[in-house]
Amino acid sequence: MAAVEVTAPARARGTRDWVVVATQELRDLWIGGRGMLLCFAFSLLLGALAYLSATNEALNFLERREAVSLMVQVAVAVGALLALLAGADAISGERERGTLETLLLTPVSRRHIATGKLVVALTLWFATFAITVPYVWLLGRGVAIVGDALAVGLVVGTLLAVFLTSLGVVLSIFAASNRVSLSLSLFILFALFAPTLFPTGARQGWAGDFLYRTNPMTAGEDYVGKIVVSGHAWSQDLSLLVSPLVAAVVCAAVAAILSAGFIHLRGGVSG
Repeated sequence: MAAVEVTAPARARGTRDWVVVATQELRDLWIGGRGMLLCFAFSLLLGALAYLSATNEALNFLERREAVSLMVQVAVAVGALLALLAGADAISGERERGTLETLLLTPVSRRHIATGKLVVALTLWFATFAITVPYVWLLGRGVAIVGDALAVGLVVGTLLAVFLTSLGVVLSIFAASNRVSLSLSLFILFALFAPTLFPTGARQGWAGDFLYRTNPMTAGEDYVGKIVVSGHAWSQDLSLLVSPLVAAVVCAAVAAILSAGFIHLRGGVSG
C-alpha cells in the first residue's frame, strides 16, 4: 500500500482517518486490478452454474428454488472467503511487503488503519453479491422468489463477511508471516464448513442441531435454505441468525480493540 496522506485541510473538513485509509486501499484493490480479476473468476463460476440450471427445462418448481438457493449460498460462501483473505492480508501483508512502517508513521491511528482495511475487504463481498443479482433473477423469475433470495443473501452474507473479515484482521495482526495468516484463515474457514459434509442423519440429535446453530456458517447457510427453498417466513427461523450476528459483532469489536495496541512491525512484537 502506498503511503496514506492525511493533510491538515482534510482534517479541518472533518474527514475521518479511516476514510482516507479506505480510499487508498480501494485504489490498490480495484484500480490495481486484483479485485476485478477475482470478480471475473467468480462470474465465470456463477455463469457455469446458472447455465447448467437454466438449460435444464425439466426443473420443477422446488428444483428451481433449490437452484436459486444454491446460487445465493455459493455467493455467500465465496464472497465471505474473499473478504476473509483480504482481512488476513491486511496487516501481515503490509508487514511482509515492508510497507507497514511507512503506514504506521502516518498521522493515522492504528485502529483507523484496521477499520479502513476491514471496510475495503468487505467491498469484495458486496461486489460478489452484485454479480450474483442477475443470475438469481434469471433462475428465480418464474418462481417469485427473487426478492426474498436477494434480501436474505445480502443479510446473511454481510453478517458472515463482517465476522470472517474481522477474524482475518485479528489473525493478521498476530501472525508471524502472511503465509501463516492466510493458512490459519483458510483452515478455520474449512473447519466452519466441515459440518456441511456430515451425513444428513448427523443433525437429527440435539448435539448435531446445536453444532449447526452455533456455527455461524452453517446457521447462516441453513437460514438461506429455509427462506428460499422451504418458503418459510423470515421470523420463523430467526434463531438461526443469532450465531452469525453474535460472531460479527464480537469479532468486529475484538478487531477494533486489538488493533489499537497490537499492530507492530513484527507479529505480536513491539516494533
